[in-house]
Amino acid sequence: MVETLAKHPTQDQWHHLSVKEVVQSLETDPDTGLSTQEAKERRDRFGANELTAQKSQSAWVRFLQQFNQPLLYILLAAGIVTAFLHEWIDAGVIFGVTIINAVIGFIQESKAENAIAALAESVTTEATILRDGQKQVISSSELVPGDLVLLASGDKVPADLRLIEVFDLQIDESGLTGESVPVEKSLTPLPPDTPLAEQANMAYTGSLVTFGRGQGLVVAIGDKTETGHLSQMMQQSHSLETPLTRKIDRFSKTLLYVVLALATLTFAVGVAQGFSWVEVFKAAVALAVSAIPEGLPAILTVTLAIGVSQMAKHHAIIRKLPAVETLGSTTVICSDKTGTLTENQMTVQEIYAGGKLYQVSGGGYAPEGEITLKGQPIDLAETPALSQCLQAGLLCNDAQIKEQEGNWTVVGSPTEGALVTAARKAELIPESLAETLPRRATLSFESQFQYMATLHNRGSEQLIYVKGSIEAILKRCYQMVDAAGNSTTLDATAIEQMVDRLANQGLRVLALAEKTAVRSKSSLEHSDIERNLVFLGLQGMIDPPRSEAIQAIRSCQSAGIQVKMITGDHAKTAAAIAQRMGINQTPDAPIFTGRELADMSEMELANAVEQSNVFARVAPEQKLRLVKALQSKGEIVAMTGDGVNDAPALKQADIGTAMGITGTEVSKEAADMILTNDNFASIERAVEEGRTVYKNLLRAIAFILPVNGGESMTILIAVFLASPLPILPVQILWLNMVGSIALSVPLAFEPPSPDVMQNLPRPTNEPLLSRRLITRILAVSVFNWIVIFGTFEWIIRTTGNEALARTMAIQALVAAEAFYLLSISRFVPAIIAKMRGRTESFGYAVLFGIGAAFLFQTLFSQWNVMNQLFDTATLNLSQALLCIAIGLPMIGLATLLRRFAPLK
Repeated sequence: MVETLAKHPTQDQWHHLSVKEVVQSLETDPDTGLSTQEAKERRDRFGANELTAQKSQSAWVRFLQQFNQPLLYILLAAGIVTAFLHEWIDAGVIFGVTIINAVIGFIQESKAENAIAALAESVTTEATILRDGQKQVISSSELVPGDLVLLASGDKVPADLRLIEVFDLQIDESGLTGESVPVEKSLTPLPPDTPLAEQANMAYTGSLVTFGRGQGLVVAIGDKTETGHLSQMMQQSHSLETPLTRKIDRFSKTLLYVVLALATLTFAVGVAQGFSWVEVFKAAVALAVSAIPEGLPAILTVTLAIGVSQMAKHHAIIRKLPAVETLGSTTVICSDKTGTLTENQMTVQEIYAGGKLYQVSGGGYAPEGEITLKGQPIDLAETPALSQCLQAGLLCNDAQIKEQEGNWTVVGSPTEGALVTAARKAELIPESLAETLPRRATLSFESQFQYMATLHNRGSEQLIYVKGSIEAILKRCYQMVDAAGNSTTLDATAIEQMVDRLANQGLRVLALAEKTAVRSKSSLEHSDIERNLVFLGLQGMIDPPRSEAIQAIRSCQSAGIQVKMITGDHAKTAAAIAQRMGINQTPDAPIFTGRELADMSEMELANAVEQSNVFARVAPEQKLRLVKALQSKGEIVAMTGDGVNDAPALKQADIGTAMGITGTEVSKEAADMILTNDNFASIERAVEEGRTVYKNLLRAIAFILPVNGGESMTILIAVFLASPLPILPVQILWLNMVGSIALSVPLAFEPPSPDVMQNLPRPTNEPLLSRRLITRILAVSVFNWIVIFGTFEWIIRTTGNEALARTMAIQALVAAEAFYLLSISRFVPAIIAKMRGRTESFGYAVLFGIGAAFLFQTLFSQWNVMNQLFDTATLNLSQALLCIAIGLPMIGLATLLRRFAPLK
């Protein structure tokens, strides 16, 4: 009985049982599935259909890994030696800073990993099932033993199933069995000792349906599945390492060697000048800690994590973090028309049957509207050709339309949903027709054939209905139905002219045909419909363009990003939609069809992709060629797809983008990004966010490195001049941590610039430190050195108080940093725009950062404890204002840099 499911599935030998025995054991109904109440009880009994997650690293291990950074090795070594010299306060501060840095990194990394894990969980596998006799789409986690699952091409098998019905079903089980060729499935019971790879009547969790359709009963879920038993579940691990962070790692290692070399030089020069080695070592330590950007790795991590979260808010889930960076460089977006650029709510507007053209009113999936002929309502009983055409579209169909809370939606293909709606507008009832002409067999739609066919009982004979592209159907027809519903000679020319007329209106055209068959026939083969079909008519439908997609296309084009439409639609349909959406600017813009692409050499194809923005009647496998052709021209390609055969193109593309609603599980697994709303505008927003993330990273680098540069120059020149250090090691550590926490982290929250989508894409080979960025870093480093060294020398010569001189030098530097932060943030430009009557996003985070820095620096100089720890002096109001005044010239320097070395 069903209780046996508590055992491991291989012990139950489901493949050895007949379909009848499986049904009895699972206590289910093979026609209607489980009842909702029974499913709930089994869910409580057996739990969710989920694999037990692998244990992650302990918090302590992840915390200790924060110290595994080359630059922190220097700090730890400096702290140990300083402690050995009994400089306990200095050693304590050094160790405290390294621990604080590790805590910050640990918290930020944990947040980022948790955010990514939450996003990954939101992309759940869905399953189509029958419960209470109704087709439902549910999360695979809600499946229970005994559920009746419906499988179609492109689906991922959501649980271990015993198949009870198959129609040319083939499943790729390579992930489980290693078998490279998809397995053709059957229902025949097999011997008990049949190997897993030969169990043709089973379908196992995680395998992929590549062809046909079928039904199966759930026999195992979660850890009880073969995948769970073998512990070979593919648990996706998201690494926070990206191309940019790898560049930072290389930069850090290079900086490590430079710091060691300069520290050694400082030590050697100091000893040669006759200073005690203890004092010289302190100077070397000061140089080392001043040159190390302790907070940079953590800032990079949190900036990328914030970018991922922001994209998720705009319905773009990033599955692979490098996509965040690559998005900023995208030069071409290739998109299918259906759903991504349009509303994905197909509506039949014109029907051609019996030589007459009928109009259909209404929109969407609501069966509200009427069918008219030249403005006059029709009587379906008096238009047999129209009736047959509508009937074929309704029965050769796997979709259903349902009303939920006043909204009509489709379960299944939008195109098929439009056919159902059109028939319902003529008052044809699906359930009644299904009883009159019960279906016996199906040939599911496959892209390589471009049609679907169904076999139905009709009295003493059987009837085959076929629907598909005009190219696939017309060549198989030899007769057509006239206005009276009688067969007559096929007029292919008139049909093709009507197709052109409908296509020129931007309508997607489907052809419908029928054929009689002998009563004894019980299955359908492609050879059955190779010839002798009777043409019934055409149904022309349109999927209205999304208004936000039209605006997104304009935005992409202004950003130097080409938008190309790759569709399976008729060339003229594609042209009409492309012009309406602004993809093609002129009616005579070149369009290439799949047939033309097939005849092109690789060089010819590479030229074609540059000449045209629209590719029609494209087979899914041709998308891969198009992506490669674009990449051969140096383009960074984002490609959308939703089908099984789109997976190679999605993998090949620099940014593979799958549809979260209509996409198959195969396409989602192959993608770097998933659109949860299937909307092209989400791609444009993701590109905008990718550019913003990269610019914010550059802002952080441009802010942090000059601080370290100015400190390093100060120590090195002081040693060479044999003068007292203007800033002590512990004071440098304080500065670096305040700069990292209070002033630089707010840059990760900077809003996008208004011109972010008006600039050309960033070259992928652009170095991390461009010439402009190096110029900016050197200029600000020199200014910071002048502030520190100049303030120290001025105050010590006028007061003779080293503690006061160092304190004022530090406060002047922080003031200069605050002014520099404002200059590279969006806050000041937003204020100027506001004064000029324009509205731009304010970067309020920098104000909180400056406020926090002001509070920390007040404690740094005014609190007795801090005076003792960091050897600082209390400042009066005039001295504090003087420090701010010393930092003011940074505004002038920042203005010059904005003009001659802008951050781009």
